[in-house]
Amino acid sequence: MAIRIDYSNMMDGVVAGGVPAAEWREAATQFRSAYRAVEQLRASKGIGFFDLPGDTALLRQSTDFAAERAGRYGSIVVLGIGGSALGPIALRTALRPSGWNELSDEERGGLPRLYVLDNVDPRTVSAILDRVDLPRTLFIVTSKSGGTAETMAQYLIVRERLRRAHLATPGNHLAFVTDPAHGALRPLAAREGVRALDIPPNVGGRYSVLTPVGTLPAALIGTDVGALLAGADEMVRRCASDTLTENPAGVFATLQWLSDTQHGRHVQVFMPYADTLRDFADWFVQLWAESLGKVRRTERGVDHVGQTPLAALGATDQHSQVQLFMEGPADKTITFVGVGRPGASADLEIPHAYSDIPELAYLGGHTLGELIDVERRATAGAFAKRGRPNLTITLDTVDAWHVGGLIMLLQIATAYAGSLYGIDAFNQPGVELGKQFAYALLGRSDASPDARREWDALPKPDPRWSV
Repeated sequence: MAIRIDYSNMMDGVVAGGVPAAEWREAATQFRSAYRAVEQLRASKGIGFFDLPGDTALLRQSTDFAAERAGRYGSIVVLGIGGSALGPIALRTALRPSGWNELSDEERGGLPRLYVLDNVDPRTVSAILDRVDLPRTLFIVTSKSGGTAETMAQYLIVRERLRRAHLATPGNHLAFVTDPAHGALRPLAAREGVRALDIPPNVGGRYSVLTPVGTLPAALIGTDVGALLAGADEMVRRCASDTLTENPAGVFATLQWLSDTQHGRHVQVFMPYADTLRDFADWFVQLWAESLGKVRRTERGVDHVGQTPLAALGATDQHSQVQLFMEGPADKTITFVGVGRPGASADLEIPHAYSDIPELAYLGGHTLGELIDVERRATAGAFAKRGRPNLTITLDTVDAWHVGGLIMLLQIATAYAGSLYGIDAFNQPGVELGKQFAYALLGRSDASPDARREWDALPKPDPRWSV
């Protein structure tokens, strides 16, 4: 089992406009400083995601709960948003059979469906709540603070539905995933008799997929979460080096940082060539964007930093976005994720037919697995030929071990990139003002008075500029 990074197509000499050899050698010193800064933060317990693979007690919270409740539910519904939702969605898509929720009970082996309510659009929320059988549904309320407006609004609606259905024991139908000691959900758990599982205080939402945020719903639908953590643990070990070329997360972070800050590659396209990793790309987009899009204050003033991530899917987006990537602005790097060829039993051979039609005849005898891999390699080569830097992360297969390793690789890379940019990769001050405006408009009692005054002072819509 292995995860590999081929970054040949990021280097000058292979790709025009790539990273020059001298710049890469100099970056090794800069990475060493970034590595040490992250290690110091880790040692001070400022960040905790590195330590999740070894936290067996935290993992048991999920596996014990899943074992205890086995066979009781036909549906699991996660109430969450952002990091509380994207991780569970990515794990379901990657590690359960395609179309999991559409499969029959027999095809799912009696395991429950998994729905994730990651927004507050009333049409979607109503449709899911009307579809599930409430007596056989578990709702997982995921909010570290217990104050996330969207999640807590969903919770209040679900709680009322349960009351009206005369399901008088909330603990049978609810679980909370939250901070171990603080926030609104802890006292609610005690009051309502609901089991509460932990998000460690030093693990932020977008780094939390390997906590019960991700492992609880995954375990409930039969995912091998032990293997998920084992793959992550192996990646932590591989990244325990301050030598740039020996540290895969360091290689990824440093190449993206150099491409952005030195070569004008301000967009990173993340493009897996596997439907199972489609939703993983969305998880990565939040991780990279919310961690690295920051204001950096220097002696010269204020800088706005961060590389913009963009999700794509191969080969699908070869027929939509790749034209832009190839001939549009030269402001992008492309991260391909390739997967080893499937075994014969899982692949599909293309039949020989229409030997007199060249557009069809050449496909016969190949397989779909071969075709998608050839298309990835051909696209990477074409990008390189046109001076569009790209790298490829290759997984031997998409299973729990490899997905856990990929999660950890990208989380560690994000931490290193934050240090290279000189910003805090673990906060999100840019979203706070919008939250405060929303609290003020909704009449939250502890909303900032300044936020209400600032909102009232904003220019109002002008009918002259409306059509």
